[in-house]
Amino acid sequence: MKSVSISGSQRENVGKKDAKANRNNGLVPCVLYGGKEQKTFVLNEKELLAIINTHEVYLVELNLNDKVFKCFVKEIQAHPVTDKILHIDFLEVSLTKPIVVELPITITGTSPGVLGGGKLQSKLRKLKVKGIYTDLPDYISVDISNLELGSSIKVSQLHQEKIEFLNNPNSVVCMVKLTRGAISAASEVETEVKTTK
Repeated sequence: MKSVSISGSQRENVGKKDAKANRNNGLVPCVLYGGKEQKTFVLNEKELLAIINTHEVYLVELNLNDKVFKCFVKEIQAHPVTDKILHIDFLEVSLTKPIVVELPITITGTSPGVLGGGKLQSKLRKLKVKGIYTDLPDYISVDISNLELGSSIKVSQLHQEKIEFLNNPNSVVCMVKLTRGAISAASEVETEVKTTK
């Protein structure tokens, strides 16, 4: 899994007034939890853009007072109008406790159904998974090489070693939808077969 290093400064005062002052100075109030004790700190907003404006999930190596904590972004609070980042929760990870994260889906292969005129529809962009952070891949690969017209791939059909999928097993990940062109092509073939008989 990709990682990124970020340095933060611990917050001395915790409160709305202090948080507002930090935001005005281009700093984002943050909390790190999941370890022995909760830590409050601030991060430079510009440094966060690399891990916020992406579909990828990064392991964050957070440096606070020369001590490094391995963690993931758990929750981001943004302003409803300006989209400005207001607050971020980070979850500290360990080699013994599994964590829950959402990983992006990558489609691989060529679908026979698409080649036959169907249209590929992605129903899910991410999957919620549980596992030890060292076992988590960068993304979940979904192979559509056997996906025919009108067929779909569900969460229950996916398998990945050492991680557990938490989405509803019956949720459709992707499907090949019949298009008008594919339906008329299929009808023509059927007519030809009947005529030959």
